[in-house]
Amino acid sequence: MKHQIILPLIALLYAGSAYAASVDAPLVTRTAPDTLTVTWTDKNPVDVFLSNDPAATPGTARLVSKADRDGTETVTIPAGERAYFLLKDRQSGDLARVAERVLPLRQGSNFRDIGGYPAAGGKHVRWGLIYRSGGQPLLSDADVKEIQSLKLANLVDLRSNEERVIAPTRVDGVPYQAVGYSMMALAGNGVPKNGAAVYQAMPTMMAPQLRLIFQDLKANKGAIAYNCTAGQDRTGFVTGMILSALGVPRDTIIADYHLSTTYRRPEWEMPKIDTVAQANNPVAMYFAKFQQDPAVAKPQPLKDPDGTAFLSHAFDEIDKRWGSVDAYLEQEIGVTKVDLAALRANYLE
Repeated sequence: MKHQIILPLIALLYAGSAYAASVDAPLVTRTAPDTLTVTWTDKNPVDVFLSNDPAATPGTARLVSKADRDGTETVTIPAGERAYFLLKDRQSGDLARVAERVLPLRQGSNFRDIGGYPAAGGKHVRWGLIYRSGGQPLLSDADVKEIQSLKLANLVDLRSNEERVIAPTRVDGVPYQAVGYSMMALAGNGVPKNGAAVYQAMPTMMAPQLRLIFQDLKANKGAIAYNCTAGQDRTGFVTGMILSALGVPRDTIIADYHLSTTYRRPEWEMPKIDTVAQANNPVAMYFAKFQQDPAVAKPQPLKDPDGTAFLSHAFDEIDKRWGSVDAYLEQEIGVTKVDLAALRANYLE
């Protein structure tokens, strides 16, 4: 079933994602713990380059396959190393850059790069600059080192006060920002049912956090990451706003959003809660109920029974109240048209 879900998403996410038409549908797949396979389609032979620098050029990257005609190359990667491939059409000189979408953390959940997506002006989102994630309270030491190797300029935690106390991040050595609010503001009265009501509130509720993130993006100081607990709802909304600002098509944004169902690892998002010690903590008990429900151990599709993506309700609310995402970003987040142009210059290639 998982393959039936993920393959259409891959087709959508990578359709037309090469930086030129001759190198089409580049994709990186982890085929073993220390092995990556890059695939592509091209009628011409392709030179395959490899680097740990997301901005590498053929002149600075390592050539791993010359005049490759079979559309696939497998390489061994040291543990914890982030790899970026450059594919160069030998006839046209056209380039495509691609990397593994999700970081293969041992005890992490849903930590992934949002680079590579088609965006404004026929360009693509740069790899290695914007990361989305679930909570990081149970990362292994190796995971912490792998995240530190990304050289993040900032980490913005979208979680509530209570979540940050119950499950503090293990990412050390990275500047850290958060905006305080209570989980009860998200939960309302009782346990919320994920869907339209939750997402319709996000443009207002997440505005302070969005302001922080766009301040970081506008400052262009380097790579950033942001997270909530599952890395799918609050993080999904924020990602939708960032990708919209960069001119990524709405259907691609929704497809990226649904990847959380594949890449979440709920067992690493929250420490085991002691229900006796936390009996008087309503937020801890709220998460404890989820931990006691076997069904929650498996990520659930983020859509209504009719197939409507939950994230679509946030977009609909923005369109209704502000007229467009651009208007929302300008009026509520302080991202002007001049800012949008600068963001696209800095985060697209």
